[in-house]
Order: sequence, then C-alpha cells, then structure tokens
Amino acid sequence: MKQAILEAPGHFSIVDVPVPEPAPGQVLVKVAACGVCTSELDVWDGSTGGKGLPRAIGHEVSGVIAGLGAEVTGLKEGDPVGVWVNGGFAEYVAVDASWCYPAGEVPLDLALAEPVACAVNAVKMGDPKLGDDIVVIGAGFMGNLVQKLAALRGPRHLIVADTRSDALERAWRLGATHVVDVSKESLTEVVQSLTDGRGSDMTFEVTGAQAPLTAAGEMTRMSGTIAIVGYHQSNGGDRTIPLAYWNWMAFRIANAHFRDETVIRRGMEVGMRLMTSGRLDLSDVVTHRFPLDEIGQAFETAHAKPAGFAKATVVVSLGP
Repeated sequence: MKQAILEAPGHFSIVDVPVPEPAPGQVLVKVAACGVCTSELDVWDGSTGGKGLPRAIGHEVSGVIAGLGAEVTGLKEGDPVGVWVNGGFAEYVAVDASWCYPAGEVPLDLALAEPVACAVNAVKMGDPKLGDDIVVIGAGFMGNLVQKLAALRGPRHLIVADTRSDALERAWRLGATHVVDVSKESLTEVVQSLTDGRGSDMTFEVTGAQAPLTAAGEMTRMSGTIAIVGYHQSNGGDRTIPLAYWNWMAFRIANAHFRDETVIRRGMEVGMRLMTSGRLDLSDVVTHRFPLDEIGQAFETAHAKPAGFAKATVVVSLGP
C-alpha cells in the first residue's frame, strides 16, 4: 500500500509498505480521507526543528472497515467510520476498534471525527447558555465548527471576528449575527455597543495568537467565560495575560486543549452523533481536497490559507 512519510520539513515521500495486520481488538480501515491539522503544520514547516523525522503523520481519518482482528465486536466489514489514529495519510491503517465511530450516511470526505471532537469539547467546556452573547475570535475551520456548535446553544448574539474578508463572509453564511473585521474596527467597541456596555457572556479565542487572547479579556463581561481554543503551541513563544485584571474580573477560564483520552472519545462520539443526525454538516467548511500524491500541496495550501480556504483534506479513496 501507499503511505506518505514526512521525511524532512516541507518534504513528503510516498512509499510502498505492507498493509498492516490488525491485532486483537483492532480493525483494518481503508482510508477514505485524512484532514490536515493545524497542529501538524509546525512539524511540516520546520518550526519544531525537524525533531522526530522522518515519520508518518495524519490523525483525522475517515474510512471503511476492511478487516477485523480477533475479539472485535460491534463492527463489521463495510462499516463507514470516523477514526483517530496516527499515520493516517495512507491507504490503510490498523486502529483499536474503540477509536472508530459510526459515520452512517455522512460523506466520508466530511466524517472527520477528531477535529469535530475538539470543537465539541471546547463548546461543552465553555458551556454557553441559552440567550448568551457569544464572541468567536477566529473564523477558520475550528472557529467555524465552534460557531456552528455554539449556535445550537441558542445565543442572542453570535459575533465572529477575523481579519480575512472571505472568512467573515463564510461566517455570515454559517449564521453569525454580526461579523467584525478587526483590521478595520474595534471588536471590543462592537461588542460593547451590541451588549449595552456589558460585554460578552462567552468568548472563544480560536486563533492561537497573542493579540486575540488579549482582546478576549477586553470584551468579556465580569464573571464571563473565556475559552482558549486556539492551538497555542504553534507560532513560537509564550503567551501572556494581564492576570491581575483577569482575576479582578473574575473570569472563568476554560482551557479547551484536551489530552485526556476519555474526553476526546466522548467528543468524537457526540460529534458523530451530531453529524449522522444531520445536526452538524461540514460540507461548507471542508474547502480543499487533494489526492495522496499531492499531499505536499495540501500542506502548502493549509499553511498559506488562500482566499476561500477553511480546511484541507487528503482524499485517499472514496470508492468501495
């Protein structure tokens, strides 16, 4: 089978390797698609110094069960699933059956259970209430997912901020009540105006950058919630907050970066329930698709974020 290996920063090789044999408790999955995750970009572009290379990356997998190891129950060959597994830019992966979640009739190029789980868990931890005024800072793929899920909580205002006009146009289409181009106007002033000077009840910071993190504290009301969703491991350097002020404002701070496997599993389960029931649709936020032999272009596109970009996936096989 073919598998993509990140040999060095910016350089993938497509190699032939044996199809893996599922161990007891595992299944063999024929990969349909694997998303390009922001957390992989700093490995690809060399920001991490090339540590751990060469290696197979990719963990946002969807596919079809192609074989069962011993002791597997509840799954059968032909079942479409969303999966979390490393080495997903390949034609097949072997994965513990417990990390496979039914995809039902969801198109397999959209059944990206793992990134959806991240957004599900962020919104669950932030816990916006019915009628809240919610701000989402960042209108990329993860911001789009947070926006969609937060909308299910029934907010009064759902305000989305970004610097890219195309991203803000997409946020409008996804149902934002207001969008703010922070390169042209003050997000804090807009939020204050819309909330009669009170501030947002719930602010999601989804960029992973310092300036939006600082801004989150400027627009959130006293005793409001700030959820840190952005991937703050990338872009280098530490982040700072005015802790004395945040303490005085009695903010509830939700660190929405999850490492606990139990939490991740629950997020995947909930996310796939929402997708298979039609409550959550990714067709308008998965914007760029590439074949396996063009994986380098997929990463270049995810890094450059051209107009209209939200999410890149590598499509391996959508056939039977």
